[in-house]
Amino acid sequence: MNLFRKRSLEDFKQSVEKSGLKKELKAFDLAAIGIGAIVGTGIFVATGQGAHLAGPAVTISFVIAAITSALCALTYSELATIFPVAGSTYSYSYVAFGEIIAWIIGWDLILEYLVSAAAVASGWSGTLVGILNDYGIHLPAAIIKSPMSGGLVDLPAVLITVVVTWLLYLGVSESAKVNDIIVGVKIFVILVFIILGVTHINPAHYHPFAPYGVKGIMSGAAIIFFAFIGFDSVSTAAEEAANPNKDIPIGLAICMIAVIVLYISVAVILTGMVPFTSIDVNNALPGALSRIGINWGSSLVGVGAVLGMISTLLVTLYGQVRIFMVMSRDGLLPQSFSKVSKKHGTPELCTIITGVVTAVMAGFLPLDVIMDLCNIGTLFAFILVSLGIMILRKTMPDIERKFKCPGVPYTPILTIIFCIYLMASLPAVTWIRFAIWLVIGLCIYFVYGVKHSTLNK
Repeated sequence: MNLFRKRSLEDFKQSVEKSGLKKELKAFDLAAIGIGAIVGTGIFVATGQGAHLAGPAVTISFVIAAITSALCALTYSELATIFPVAGSTYSYSYVAFGEIIAWIIGWDLILEYLVSAAAVASGWSGTLVGILNDYGIHLPAAIIKSPMSGGLVDLPAVLITVVVTWLLYLGVSESAKVNDIIVGVKIFVILVFIILGVTHINPAHYHPFAPYGVKGIMSGAAIIFFAFIGFDSVSTAAEEAANPNKDIPIGLAICMIAVIVLYISVAVILTGMVPFTSIDVNNALPGALSRIGINWGSSLVGVGAVLGMISTLLVTLYGQVRIFMVMSRDGLLPQSFSKVSKKHGTPELCTIITGVVTAVMAGFLPLDVIMDLCNIGTLFAFILVSLGIMILRKTMPDIERKFKCPGVPYTPILTIIFCIYLMASLPAVTWIRFAIWLVIGLCIYFVYGVKHSTLNK
């Protein structure tokens, strides 16, 4: 039993040829997928949470999280052009490290995408309930809160997950068109917030700038990092890109530049408009506009937030479905998961399973628990991506690289340092939950995956 057996580039090419997935996504679609995944619950919810931890210095927290994500985006661009296959970090790890590490990272990605999707659905529900409350519509607590928060089930979170799962089931091109429209809407409402808010900044709100010191800034960065999760969804779409060698790097670059500019602008303006202690965590941007008396702007941004988070949920579920599909195709999960519908060109069973599991998590777990689990899983994945690019430069030096990450090995080493530092800022209980998740995954691998792997045949 060789736990470190590796897949080759030829293996990937054969898998892609047999997949049956449609290749229809352009650079703009890929950029919209990334922006759709990132600009959502992060900017509308995590911004307020980070401000309560770091004060006005949450802007620095954003910069630290942005640098970490931008560095890793460079490594993703190189690997995605070498291996234009669905599966993201899981697929890269299969070549660089071997099967056991690929399984661990694949299992880790399942955690990242599932809990991220659940967090978005939960955040969407909270924002919707807040808007309804503003209009005098009060839903019973039993159907808008999880059991751990004093209710029975977060029904809005469950329902939106079901709707988005159905949309993904219909097909990737249809989903991409809807996503492009929603991304345009939410960028518009964020720009509205920036334009309205910049004229109502009170410099006194920036003092003290860092009330909780470096520890507060780093704690804020560890939470804020959630706001940048999702750009790796661009690489999960590599197999459905029309020209992956060109479209993926361009799509990633457009995505990261747009997101970093939007996020830092919002953080500066939000903490200047409202004292950081008064920011409503669950309704940060609309609440800030309402506080300064711009009620129409508050309503507009609130509606935009509700629409915007739908695209985030759509892209996150899309990424999870593709991870499931590739692991199934490799035999590490039941191969029925990777069966593609002839009518819709989408993997039917794993789309349904992903939607059901996400709906259950969103309906019965509180948002704070979900967000911490998502962050640690993503940071761990970024570390392996950075290690992978250094290893592949040594083991596969002659392979064609349409895009080369600059500054190797210093860029990936710096990325690893940033990721470890952010992971260390997360609560100890999150590490314990993460360890339990990995142990469960290893049990599944040794009971099922190691025997059914296609490399075992």
